[in-house]
Amino acid sequence: MRLAIALGRRGLGQVWPNPAVGCVIARAGQVLARGWTQPGGRPHAEVMALRGCDARGATAYVSLEPCAHHGQTPPCCDALISAGVARVVTGLTDPDPRVAGRGHAALRAAGVTVVEGVLAAEARLANAGFLLRVSEARPWLTLKLALTLDGRIATATGESRWITGPAARRAVHSLRARHDAVLVGGGTARADDPDLRIRGLGVAHQPVRVVASAGLDLPLPSRLGESAGQGPVWLLHGAGAPQDQRNAWQLRGAQLLAVDQAAEGALGARAMMRVLAGKGITRVFCEGGGALAASLLRAGLVDELVVFCAGKLIGAEGRAGVGPLALAALADAPQFQLVQTQALGGDAMQIWRAGRWIPPAAA
Repeated sequence: MRLAIALGRRGLGQVWPNPAVGCVIARAGQVLARGWTQPGGRPHAEVMALRGCDARGATAYVSLEPCAHHGQTPPCCDALISAGVARVVTGLTDPDPRVAGRGHAALRAAGVTVVEGVLAAEARLANAGFLLRVSEARPWLTLKLALTLDGRIATATGESRWITGPAARRAVHSLRARHDAVLVGGGTARADDPDLRIRGLGVAHQPVRVVASAGLDLPLPSRLGESAGQGPVWLLHGAGAPQDQRNAWQLRGAQLLAVDQAAEGALGARAMMRVLAGKGITRVFCEGGGALAASLLRAGLVDELVVFCAGKLIGAEGRAGVGPLALAALADAPQFQLVQTQALGGDAMQIWRAGRWIPPAAA
């Protein structure tokens, strides 16, 4: 099952809106075949593993319940039954209403032994984005912060390139590759003119590039504007965004998505995530800035924090990495648990997760 979960992770960032599933077929302790969900969401992991494999009497280890509905492909539970698999071990039940236990039931009805819930916590974390999209109508959200030792993301004049070094920046590209979409706020788009694509890793896919800007006041002569026709660019905007700006960005190839606004006029954090989930996005990698980061933290939407810390000090006049959180007491502060620390050149990378994603034994 650990191998199946690890194989499934290979599809992260490439298979949305489908889950990233892994499958291992074994007999008498020997691995016969393995597979994982392919780019675009199909073929599914079970089908990939069964190709060219004599699975009669074997056990299939699958990180998520095999699908039981007819979509663009036949149900995976039927494929396992037809292949003569004797036993299926799964990590999780699929919460998708089209499956939701039907795959397990179909297997049992065909005489296949089914064992559920093996390494369930690990399987749940591996497909947290898919599970959240189905159950809470939002994607998994990773917030990235590149900070100095005193928590600053830029000097008082706005200079921010580069807080961290080349090794940390390369790690950011690797993180982008494992998410469906990369999100920044309008202020970051205006100040940094980011491209947001994966570079230097030789990967074939690119994430959806998303900018949240209530007024759509984004410069068209920009790297995003010039490349909108070469890879998906989605702009989240409010109802009052000028029509001429909408038309200009659409002509460049961007897709515009209207989002409900909060009382103060900013885009609602939950509304943004709901819109992205409705488009099939399961995993979002947010790269700032400070105001957007604060709004997501205030809404309790951050599942994982990735903090890159450089050995530099800017001082109180520098720009803070996170905007105001309006906390009344320390007990109200968003809390995360450290799960990984790694040195990257002269910088440090820390990964922190919200408590709901920490397995009970490690909490």
